[in-house]
Amino acid sequence: MSGSLVKLIDHAVLQPTQTDRDVRTACQLCDALGTASICVKPSHVVLAAEELSNSNVHVGTVIGFPHGGTSTAAKLAETQAACAQGAQEVDMVVNVGKVLSGDWDYVQSDIDAVVASARTAGAITKVIFETGLLPDDETKIRLCKICESVGAAFVKTSTGFGFVKNASGQLISTGATRHDIQLMRTHCSEQVGVKASGGIRTIEDAQTFVTLGATRLGTSGTQEIAAGETNAAAY
Repeated sequence: MSGSLVKLIDHAVLQPTQTDRDVRTACQLCDALGTASICVKPSHVVLAAEELSNSNVHVGTVIGFPHGGTSTAAKLAETQAACAQGAQEVDMVVNVGKVLSGDWDYVQSDIDAVVASARTAGAITKVIFETGLLPDDETKIRLCKICESVGAAFVKTSTGFGFVKNASGQLISTGATRHDIQLMRTHCSEQVGVKASGGIRTIEDAQTFVTLGATRLGTSGTQEIAAGETNAAAY
């Protein structure tokens, strides 16, 4: 593994409470550190595009976020609006309910529509599986095959907003796992990137997932990872 991990990061500014000021601050951080992109809520695309108009950092946003249950027409409208406003990358959520129902024709059509719309606007699509909510590897593998067949640029583990209940009924956040990154890397060709997202907080997390095959990292812990790289370089 060589090169800066920070350059692989899509810095997430997706919390519902994050404001215009937060986005401006995050844009300055991303530009200073040289992240791959910033990923903002659709309502913040215009602001991020303005802030990063003279930067190499790409502007990304989310589509059908966080549960993927909006209609294909709604996802298309979001995609078209975001790209017109300056988004260069879109991270769409699969329709998890349709995946669990085994309605694979719907799932493929839904992904294909967003990928094609984004491509027409010169943008790339990353497809979020929400792996922590899926029942088995076969489901994840089938999604990998669909994404590759329709030309998605990346497959991605998680939104960071998926939750499951533990034995005591508490909601536990799901995210990237070593197993899922290895699985997704194995079942996509090198033409498709793999984005690890959800729960990545430290340089050790980032290094682990990149070693296992991740080519992008979705995180809000960018400063911590950058600091870890700086500290490591000092020794």
